[in-house]
Amino acid sequence: MATRIATGPTSADDARGRRLSHLVLDFIWHQRQVSRAEIARTLGLSRSTVSDVVGRLLGTGLVFEGGEGPSRGGRPPKFIVFQDDAHVVLGVDMGASHVSTVLTDLRGEVLSWQNREHPVRTDPVGARALIRELCEAALDEVSGSRGRLLGIGVAVPSPVDPAQPERLHEVVMPAWKGRAGFDEFRRDYGVPVLVDNDANLGALAERWWGGARYLDDFAYIKLATGIGSGHLIRGEIYRGSTSVAGEIGHVTTDPSGEPCLCGNRGCLTTFAGAEALIRRTTELAREYPDSPLAGRPVSLTALEQAALADDALALHVFREAAHHLGIAIAGLLNVMNPAAVFLGGSITRVGDRILLPIRETVLRRTLVDSLAASEIRITDLGPRAFAVGASTMVLATALEDPTLFPEMAGV
Repeated sequence: MATRIATGPTSADDARGRRLSHLVLDFIWHQRQVSRAEIARTLGLSRSTVSDVVGRLLGTGLVFEGGEGPSRGGRPPKFIVFQDDAHVVLGVDMGASHVSTVLTDLRGEVLSWQNREHPVRTDPVGARALIRELCEAALDEVSGSRGRLLGIGVAVPSPVDPAQPERLHEVVMPAWKGRAGFDEFRRDYGVPVLVDNDANLGALAERWWGGARYLDDFAYIKLATGIGSGHLIRGEIYRGSTSVAGEIGHVTTDPSGEPCLCGNRGCLTTFAGAEALIRRTTELAREYPDSPLAGRPVSLTALEQAALADDALALHVFREAAHHLGIAIAGLLNVMNPAAVFLGGSITRVGDRILLPIRETVLRRTLVDSLAASEIRITDLGPRAFAVGASTMVLATALEDPTLFPEMAGV
């Protein structure tokens, strides 16, 4: 949030005006269309105050006066309607091995989707260039979007400190030397660029658009090259005291396991991350000579396709990974007792082939009360979840404090 310093006797009035504008704007967004009388009644404001606030909002283009509501004996009320296409938002998913972008409206509707494989973790210069290329492609695809761009959100596979969002964890992404380097996007596009951890943004997307819309306490686990988790507690992302909460991929599930990049052994990522799955498939291939995965280089896509075809080798590999995931998730359920655990990321494309054995392991390792309160499921949001979560971060921030965004500063 931006920090403001009082500059005179009108500062308190200005601050109150901003709070009222944000309160009314957020209410209109959630209702989609609503009368002035309903705004006043629900928010406990006077009709004159609502008229003043709505008048300012009408001048921004974010809302407009629409059709008439039913009359209760007098003049029919006119609806105030939120204009979903007043602005667009770019969301970027910068994974360890790919870049994806979405362009959305202010209702989270995806207008454009771009995706490209790239060795992001080891090539920061190429990754930044690809992000720009895909952002340009998205803006070119939607006519008139450049002039309506509100902001850019970026999901990164690294812990992010909100106080220092430009810093990336050097252990997780050593080639980036601790610097995201997104200042050039702020400068060139002239809009705010917001950054957060990808699992946190997967959780945010799930809360706004997915299966967690009515849940205040849940966990979201990303299964991909790396493994991370985002946690919502009482409707807010939980970051921990040093903003590294959610590193479930570095929970030890077998102390005698392989060394991990974090310096420990037997971390969950070393058993269930994409690279670990490929390595394990190669190790076991001789035991399954009839498998289509035997005797050739293995990719994650090929492994997933084999699992979906019920190949014995692929199913063996995913069952092993599910065992370690189940151990970690059972611990999470016993400690946190969330209402649900959502699984997302590329590895979840195999669906029940990994979900069912995870549930079996969790069932054996949780207290009855912990398990009874929690549902474990794969997200319905698909591969766009993290990029959509990044765009949602911009939308949520804009509704909370529009003055951070030049295009909405008049609110």
